Amino acid sequence: MELDMVLRQPEQGLSPKHWRFLMAYGLIHYNQPDLESLEAFFEFAAETGFDAVELMPGDVWPEGDDNPEAHVEALKKQVDAAGLQVCAVSAGNDFVYLDDGDVEREVRRMERICGLAKILGSSVIRTEGGRAKDEVPEERHVEAMAKCLKRCREFIERDEIVLAVDNHGMVTNDADLQLRLYKEVDSPFVAATMDTMNYRWAGHDLETVGRFYETVAPYVRHVHIKDGTGSRGEYRGMVLGEGEIDVPRAIRALVGANYNGVWCIEYEGGEGSKGYAKCLSRLKSLV
Repeated sequence: MELDMVLRQPEQGLSPKHWRFLMAYGLIHYNQPDLESLEAFFEFAAETGFDAVELMPGDVWPEGDDNPEAHVEALKKQVDAAGLQVCAVSAGNDFVYLDDGDVEREVRRMERICGLAKILGSSVIRTEGGRAKDEVPEERHVEAMAKCLKRCREFIERDEIVLAVDNHGMVTNDADLQLRLYKEVDSPFVAATMDTMNYRWAGHDLETVGRFYETVAPYVRHVHIKDGTGSRGEYRGMVLGEGEIDVPRAIRALVGANYNGVWCIEYEGGEGSKGYAKCLSRLKSLV
């Protein structure tokens, strides 16, 4: 299935139930211990009814590989053979740096990852904000991330690659801070990944989580539809619809903002690929 055929906006007047015929569903290569290889992952994704996959940093650039381009060209053939597309590549970057040398290292690595994504036919990089560290005070986190992202503008705008910053970890798990970051960088190619569980995981109450969905939705270019309960040490991943996350509210916010990306599922419960299959069934019933 070609993604440009399924990512169309619905015609005016269509009710939400019709969106399921206009959408593509994605699967992140994460938390599937019962699938022993990438080939098994691709086979599961295709047989279960997913249209696209999100690949992890080690999938596209194995540790110690000096020629990841050749690796990714072979990987692209596997993806094509499974009838899938790559909806996003996770960068695993850290942009919480102010030192010019650190910034240069991270930017050059990101440029290489963007090149690998192009080989795979993907234009979305799931981007981290970064890790909090003593040398970068909290009040300078936005400044640090913006410094790195601005340095990336030359190649992402040239190649039309979107850096979709995830609300992952503690630094970017606040939609108000995310908006400050996007406005500071001021590029249509720096956007958001919305993870529906992570705001709650970071400790925000459920009403704030819902407000955050609506705040960040206009900037979203990639999603992780995820459910669970609790925050931090109390967190427990669950199948969609079985946790405390208001997934329908997140979907309404995205639809209202004309989100036209892949609906990518992440699941952190204990059922592995079986849990992902349940999540897909639940998501199709919601959208």
